[in-house]
Amino acid sequence: MKQLGFFDVEERFARLSGLGDQLEAFSRTVDFEVFRPDLKQALAYSDGSKGGRPPFDPVLMFKILVIQTLNNLSDERTEYLINDRLSFMRFLGLGLSDRVPDAKTVWLFRERLTQAGAIERLFDRFDATLRNAGYLPMSGQILDATLVAAPKQRNTNTEKADLRAGRIPEDWQDKPSKLSHKDRHARWTLKFTKAKRQDDGTIPSTDLAIPFFGYKSHVSIDRKFRLIRKWKTTDAAASDGARLREGLLDKTNTASTVWADTAYRSKANEDFMDKEGFVSKVHRKKPHLKPMPRHIQRSNAGKSVIRSRVEHVFADQKSQTGLFVRTVGITRATTRIGLANIVYNMRRFLFLERISTTA
Repeated sequence: MKQLGFFDVEERFARLSGLGDQLEAFSRTVDFEVFRPDLKQALAYSDGSKGGRPPFDPVLMFKILVIQTLNNLSDERTEYLINDRLSFMRFLGLGLSDRVPDAKTVWLFRERLTQAGAIERLFDRFDATLRNAGYLPMSGQILDATLVAAPKQRNTNTEKADLRAGRIPEDWQDKPSKLSHKDRHARWTLKFTKAKRQDDGTIPSTDLAIPFFGYKSHVSIDRKFRLIRKWKTTDAAASDGARLREGLLDKTNTASTVWADTAYRSKANEDFMDKEGFVSKVHRKKPHLKPMPRHIQRSNAGKSVIRSRVEHVFADQKSQTGLFVRTVGITRATTRIGLANIVYNMRRFLFLERISTTA
């Protein structure tokens, strides 16, 4: 096999560009250097005076997390594909002879960011970039939540009772290796979905309830640009509605209107929004054991046209980047979901910039 030369690699890069390399568009549109101050503060690396191999550049490592999130990769698969793909190497600024971070290094970098609680600052940093580019929160906001799967836990009924009570099961306390692999924060819940039409054309009168284990991603997007502005991670069994009062509403939006489904309809939420100056467009619930009044049906239908836009965010995250929590514990799950939200905003930013230049 002929050895690749400099011009051969350049020709291959040119072909990748012609085929539409998404990572090249990321490099061209997103200024990753804006993350450097927050990364350096979170990592708190030594000055190197004690010797040893210098750490990898923090911006390079953060870009690796972006690659990982975009492609739903494990740490081991990430290491392999960086070595294998020219598009990954070009995005990271690595040559064929450069040292590539291994899977353990990627894990340690993400773990340090997690323990420092840096993901919220990194999200806010990119949100500031979006605002500086002219993408201010406009036209009101839309709230919703989606379930994010995590590896299922096989626990006994006694262990489940201890976890629900906030206790560590007695059998786990003297087994550190077992405890480290047990997710004590993820929860089971029921995921309701519409029953499918039968072969004879009839639709069952009851919907399906599917057991689900994992976490829940709560977001607030602006109506104008559909960018995520506020977010929160909880266990899967947490109530959607109560999160509205826990920092999900963006007071910087140029309009005060709030859209959400019936899970967010409660007196506490309506009073809270009224007190904070928001205008509620939350769906109204069907009266118990009574038909839905026609005027409320029409009102909810009108709200759904706008509210449904938030579903596109979750569809993008799950279909395009395969949102899934591989880690243990809500702190790491928060980092995983936070990275997914940052990457979604980056992809949305690329789209908005592209349509603005072609308009």
